[in-house]
Amino acid sequence: MRITVVLPYAGLAGGIKVIAIYADRLKRRGHDVFVISTPPKRFPLRRRIKWFLSGRGWVHTPPTTGPSHFDGLNVPHRVLDCWRPVTDDDVPDGDVVVATWWETAEWVARLSTSKGAKAYFVQHDEQVMYSPERQDMRARSSATWQLPMHKIVISQWLRDLAWDRCGDEPVSHVPNSVDMRQFHADSRGKRPVPTIGLLYSTVPFKGVDVSLRALELVRRQIPTLRIVTFGAEGPDKSLPLPANTEFHRQPDQNAIRDLYARCDVWLCGSRSEGFHLPPLEAMACRCPVVSTRVGGPMDIVEDGVNGYLVDVEDARALADRLVHVLGLPEDKWRAMSDAAYATATRYTWDDATGLFEKALETAVERSRRGELGLAHALSASR
Repeated sequence: MRITVVLPYAGLAGGIKVIAIYADRLKRRGHDVFVISTPPKRFPLRRRIKWFLSGRGWVHTPPTTGPSHFDGLNVPHRVLDCWRPVTDDDVPDGDVVVATWWETAEWVARLSTSKGAKAYFVQHDEQVMYSPERQDMRARSSATWQLPMHKIVISQWLRDLAWDRCGDEPVSHVPNSVDMRQFHADSRGKRPVPTIGLLYSTVPFKGVDVSLRALELVRRQIPTLRIVTFGAEGPDKSLPLPANTEFHRQPDQNAIRDLYARCDVWLCGSRSEGFHLPPLEAMACRCPVVSTRVGGPMDIVEDGVNGYLVDVEDARALADRLVHVLGLPEDKWRAMSDAAYATATRYTWDDATGLFEKALETAVERSRRGELGLAHALSASR
């Protein structure tokens, strides 16, 4: 197939990593893959001043280029000269074109049919990324679920959401996987010093504030607790890390593997996730997971077997489960660690790529049958 993938800024976000994996593997399978993305948005000075005066802090102008998960891949990748919608002039004729973010879905919906069948790879309910004050952006994001494209989702939660928003329209479910050549660890025991790991982010839906409240409760019971974290951005004064936290900014993938393998339990306190790769990557490194009930963790965590799930926003329940895992006898912790590893190994990126490939074929077939055309969309909305 001739496949075009339309991206926003292709930086180091987890969702971009997933798309890069599929682009690379589809090309290795013989498909003609072309990727097009935008540079980062550059907000006008007036808007940045307005945000600063409203107390949101100063928004720095981002660089036009930066590291990307596409770096080093043998996949053609064009970056537009400025942030703007992708149009017909940017996209080669092909068999299928894939939107990967709500704004790109708006752009892909306007492309001519010669660019290919239209698929929408949905990795989150992206309206949650905007504050309640941005109802315009939330509404536009939500509306893209109704566009006449074949939806591809990464978790059961998103599949249920797609059914709720799109009725009985066919949806392809393609769960994320983990590269066991990159993320792995030998059978191991508990750390000499109890250690919890987590991903750091100031994005509100990531729930790091909830995680930090849980860690404070854990440290009251385990004063020697060690905390290990990494993130794409440095710690912000609005969300300070506890004293003596070991923080790593933008570590490479091999370093991330070592961080996972140095933890007794991985913490996720998110308010919302489409999937969220770190818990699965941590499991590949034999690390049990304690998480809120969001996205991917709901698909992979089995209570009392490879970790625990608790309600969203419940810092005390997170702390209780973390203390429980840290306090397990060596043999029971090893059993949970081995179960986490077994979970990560049962489904590979080859499996996922096969499902993604079939999803694109489904988009092509549905387009040929007229199911993704404008007439179908209008009749379905009546």
